[in-house]
Amino acid sequence: MTFDAIDSFWWPYLFIFLAGMLPTEVWRWLGVAFAGRLRDDSEWILLARAVANALVAGVIARLILFPSGALMEVPVWIRLASVGIALVIYFGFGRNLFLGVFSGAGSLMLLVWTIIGL
Repeated sequence: MTFDAIDSFWWPYLFIFLAGMLPTEVWRWLGVAFAGRLRDDSEWILLARAVANALVAGVIARLILFPSGALMEVPVWIRLASVGIALVIYFGFGRNLFLGVFSGAGSLMLLVWTIIGL
């Protein structure tokens, strides 16, 4: 069966839903099944947490230092200042992730708007 086999308005939506859900749903259910058997302080969990943090840090560093799209027009010092403001707010308010993320995004938008005028 190919993508063009069914000629109906709902077929592309069903195809996207199934193609996006089925490959990952198996791993989610396996994760749920095995997660109850792992200790929070086990070596595997600590390794997975460290790898996840490293991946997030790498993506953020790439966005700041080597951006693409419209962010390329924003000077590096504005991007770094926004990160600094976000870190100060994050740690200043007891590691509040919501405030840290939104203060970083808000300060980036405010700095770009006031200094560059984009």
